[in-house]
Amino acid sequence: MADAKPKTSPKAIKFLFGGLAGLSAGLLRQATYTTTRLGIYTILFEKMTSSDGRPPNFFLKALIGMTAGAIGAFVGTPAEVALIRMTADGRLPAEQRRGYKNVFNALVRITKEEGVTTLWRGCIPTMARAVVVNAAQLASYSQSKQALLDSGYFRDDILCHFCASMISGLVTTAASMPVDIVKTRIQNMKMIDGKPEYKNGLEVLVRVVGKEGFFSLWKGFTPYYARLGPHTVLTFIFLEQMNRLYKTYVLDV
Repeated sequence: MADAKPKTSPKAIKFLFGGLAGLSAGLLRQATYTTTRLGIYTILFEKMTSSDGRPPNFFLKALIGMTAGAIGAFVGTPAEVALIRMTADGRLPAEQRRGYKNVFNALVRITKEEGVTTLWRGCIPTMARAVVVNAAQLASYSQSKQALLDSGYFRDDILCHFCASMISGLVTTAASMPVDIVKTRIQNMKMIDGKPEYKNGLEVLVRVVGKEGFFSLWKGFTPYYARLGPHTVLTFIFLEQMNRLYKTYVLDV
């Protein structure tokens, strides 16, 4: 008797497509938020570099990072809202699912059904997170890179960029996890009896700490860093290479 063909579990199908549900939103978020923040940081960093080539100090780097992060977050919030909703959709009961087809369908439907301002729901905590993340990530990367070069053991190459970005990823993880919890819960909150689930970000923090403890703000630190570390490495390595190519083939021509 022929072997029965293996059947694909409905749960497996749901898991597969649930994981891909927010792909278009994730790509749009990177295309808006990441490019904006890195572009603004690079421009401001070069503006603040002295005529003798000396880079700005750490506090000025942090301020530049905060500025770039806040602007990038504002630009990227609509894609962020769509991303959170699309990835959370599969966990909702069938009657509560929104069923967005892709990020553009999500943006159009949110605008029609809830108003254009809903696209910027949670904008303040998103910008607050971006200020913290970029002050930590961009400033710590620039400072780590400068320290490695000053040590005399590194040259301005991929190895130096790799080490500096891994340090940056560690600092960013510690700084961003608490505000990440606030941002996600506010953007995904529901209306209860006509009122929002949370009044503000401070209430989210108080509830989390009160119910789960202070260190729950860093629950999942290792997997978070395992995700953010490689992301930070690739981001800065590609950024450094693109800057090098731009200076070589555009500015120096």
